[in-house]
Amino acid sequence: MRSRYLLKREYGQEQPYWRLGMFKIRLPFIHYPLELAEAVQAAIMFVVGMATIPLLQTYLGMSFEVALTVTILFMATLLLPALLGAPLAPGFITPAVPLVVVYLSAYEPGPEAIKAMVALHIAVAVIFLVLGVTKFASKLISSIPVSVKGGILLGAGIAALMGEIGEGGRFLATPLSIGIGALVIAFVLFSASFRLFCNRSKLGVMIANYGLVPGLLIAIGVGWAVGEYPLPQIEWGVTSLAINELWQLLPFTIGWPTLEMFLTAIPVAIISYVIAYGDIVVGDSVIARADKARPDEVIEVDNDRLHVITGIRNALHALFIPQPGQGGPIFTALTAGIATRYEFGRRAMESVYSGVGTFYLIAFFALFAMPLVTLFQPVLPIALSLTLLVTGYLCMVVGMQQVSNAEQYAVAGVTGVVLATQGAAWGIAAGIVLHVLVERTSLLRKDRALATEATEATEATEATAGPARQPRT
Repeated sequence: MRSRYLLKREYGQEQPYWRLGMFKIRLPFIHYPLELAEAVQAAIMFVVGMATIPLLQTYLGMSFEVALTVTILFMATLLLPALLGAPLAPGFITPAVPLVVVYLSAYEPGPEAIKAMVALHIAVAVIFLVLGVTKFASKLISSIPVSVKGGILLGAGIAALMGEIGEGGRFLATPLSIGIGALVIAFVLFSASFRLFCNRSKLGVMIANYGLVPGLLIAIGVGWAVGEYPLPQIEWGVTSLAINELWQLLPFTIGWPTLEMFLTAIPVAIISYVIAYGDIVVGDSVIARADKARPDEVIEVDNDRLHVITGIRNALHALFIPQPGQGGPIFTALTAGIATRYEFGRRAMESVYSGVGTFYLIAFFALFAMPLVTLFQPVLPIALSLTLLVTGYLCMVVGMQQVSNAEQYAVAGVTGVVLATQGAAWGIAAGIVLHVLVERTSLLRKDRALATEATEATEATEATAGPARQPRT
């Protein structure tokens, strides 16, 4: 059952909107209805938005109250894409989170780390805005060698897995809850046998529609049952925003980043963009498949508009919402889950915008419900760990899909290891140098041409001269 809305869509047309320059404004109850399934999912999955609270506390030196305020403001920015005309479900630039953590580790938690985070937000915002306005995005990405792109994704995946299963990681501290949850999510999202089960069973389809939720709930239940995580202390009421405390940590109060911080942030920003662009490509293919399955609605995908929206979100982060997750163009798992249910027809979901819009609207309001916030507060590390483990898996899969021969495998592998262990700048530098030394053949083309000409000349001379004389004995 879904809510009513004012402006109806005619068959085979775009969902109604109001034009505002390059943007297409869509509001709930006016341009699309609310969807029950996405509302239920959001009431649980909003905890993923809270997953970076431990990072805000550890690396930026924020209190829980300030970190929760940052999370609420971050969730408000996730309403912008559906509002302004982008059909993808937004989120963090999740694969870049481990690299951002390494970047922030060089700074003292508190004002210095926050300044570094602001520098990174500004750099990412500039990249998205410039490429969105100039429409130069695809040319930039195509100029990066596939082995280096593959290495960046491998490095992000390695860093994510190392951070969780390595020494000091959350997996070793609470192996049962995180391990079982990760296995359930891997089975639901990636298993070929589960896909066959979905083809034969409505139960499988229903489970698949909720994406990460089943694994997350099972992990939380196991964590409470075996005592790996404390039981929650439920508080009632409405979440209050710690705006005054947050203001004391913003660049208007603590000052702006130094030039050195900007220079250090640029390689991380470039990697964040490359990862985000790869996510956009994946999202485009997901939406294109959904659009083909639903002739009743035309879904417009405008990546220039998406770039500008993402740039605006990261600019807002730089000014008001320092967030290690950054503002990413797509939450891939959620986008895929919404698209899957959308493909079941108009009776299942009115529009892709109603699915995305409902999810983030309910998730935003869920953060104001203190009973829900305090229910999940003790298990926030589970949500962060599962998100990073799934992200690490996907990054490594996609990274390996980029390369196709032994030289590219070697360059990508070394690039990934260096990036994960030594940071973004060293990883990119290693990848480019190895690409030139190992893969490039342009330096040898002239020598090869001369050798070929010499061989052809020798063969021609031998053919003219006849058989060679036998030496005397």
